[in-house]
Amino acid sequence: MAIRDIIIIPDKRLRLKSEAVTAVDKPLRTLVDDMFETMYAAPGIGLAAIQIGVAQRVVIMDLAKKDDPPEPQVFINPEVIGASAEKSTYEEGCLSIPEYYEEVERPSAVKVKYLDLDGKPQEIEASGLLATCLQHEIDHTNGVLFIDYISKLKRDMVMKKFKKAAKKGEPVKPLSEDKEPSHHIG
Repeated sequence: MAIRDIIIIPDKRLRLKSEAVTAVDKPLRTLVDDMFETMYAAPGIGLAAIQIGVAQRVVIMDLAKKDDPPEPQVFINPEVIGASAEKSTYEEGCLSIPEYYEEVERPSAVKVKYLDLDGKPQEIEASGLLATCLQHEIDHTNGVLFIDYISKLKRDMVMKKFKKAAKKGEPVKPLSEDKEPSHHIG
């Protein structure tokens, strides 16, 4: 297992559509292990393979509370096949957009089909944080970022800040010092 570098906006790879996984094999299991090690070290609660520069439709998450035992979940080729009309709002953050958090409205419940680590088809009905996290990570596999759901003005401000920092080779300073994140999704 290895901790991999998480790519940060404005890296163009974050806008790539990831390819479907065709074989659940040893290299894929190694990728998943590396993703978990990377996510836990960040720390975060979700990660898509594209965030470490691998354009494959692989998503991981662990929504266990801090003092509870880990609950790692793996979703290969995840696809939302149903969503509730009811919406919920959650303050999202992203490991590829560090130190920035914004309220995002999404369907409050989703049904997702995917393959597990044994290559077996599965379906899950999710609500609450799990639904939000699944939608956030599946968006990554489609080249969509959570900032795509906020106003153009706010999105442009975030992109400008990250582009400026990238040009200077500096880490990005938080846009808001007073926000304490409850969750860094992925």
